[in-house]
Amino acid sequence: MDTKDRILEGVKFVQKSGLSNMFDSPMVQRIAFDNGYYELVDFIDEHKKAYGHLILTGEFPEDFEP
Repeated sequence: MDTKDRILEGVKFVQKSGLSNMFDSPMVQRIAFDNGYYELVDFIDEHKKAYGHLILTGEFPEDFEP
């Protein structure tokens, strides 16, 4: 499984949990960390704009490469 797949899996996990608004990135990171989605934690830290694009569209920006 590549990094993008793990990030998407983490986003979907947090969404389905219903524990946080996806725009509350610190809480999303906490939930992701607690559940082993470390790639998502790093992604939010390093690529805030791409994270916003991902949660709004369900897709990574065209120019994004982890």
